[in-house]
Amino acid sequence: MSANEKINGKFNYNNIQKLNKNFMYKDLKRSNCYNSDFSGSNFNYTSFRGAHFKSCNFYGCSFKSAEFVATNFKKSKFKKAKFEDVVFDCANLDGVDFKGAEFKNTIFLCTNISKAINLNISNSDVIVFDEIPELNINENLENAIKSAMNNKFIKNSRVLDTKDGSISPISTMILLQNFDENTLIRGLNFIEANLDRDFCTLSYVIRAIENYKKEELI
Repeated sequence: MSANEKINGKFNYNNIQKLNKNFMYKDLKRSNCYNSDFSGSNFNYTSFRGAHFKSCNFYGCSFKSAEFVATNFKKSKFKKAKFEDVVFDCANLDGVDFKGAEFKNTIFLCTNISKAINLNISNSDVIVFDEIPELNINENLENAIKSAMNNKFIKNSRVLDTKDGSISPISTMILLQNFDENTLIRGLNFIEANLDRDFCTLSYVIRAIENYKKEELI
């Protein structure tokens, strides 16, 4: 078996250079990469759920609306990388170097940031949650989210729920940052009946609701 190939559609790169590549919208779930160089690459709207990217170089990479859920980045480097609308959820940042990295509207959830190197968030637009925050929403919104999760594509994406299947407070918080409550409820109801393709990040739901609103469907 080659050291660098796709297995079941997932990336498995070892000791390889992938410079200035476009990984935008990619689902890198459960990919396994070691000591590879992705400098200058575009990872916007990409999911790293359950992936292992150990000792990899992400110098100057872009991570807009990317999601790092249970991702292992041990000893990787994110020097001068840009993070915007990003969630680190239960990520392993042991020995990860963030020198010169920029953060905008970034959330660290249940992630030990003390093990990271050169992680300067003192003047950044960053929120840190040591544990999952309490969900505090009204019954109508709660029902809309639960109904949306009946859509098989929403269910498969796992963007609205936690690992135990309950509603994700973080995803709900992000959605409410983008929409007022009534618009969100109408959008989720519309999504339940009409969303018909695979996707991997919450940003897809946000864009879908935005488009529904522009087209006056909600």
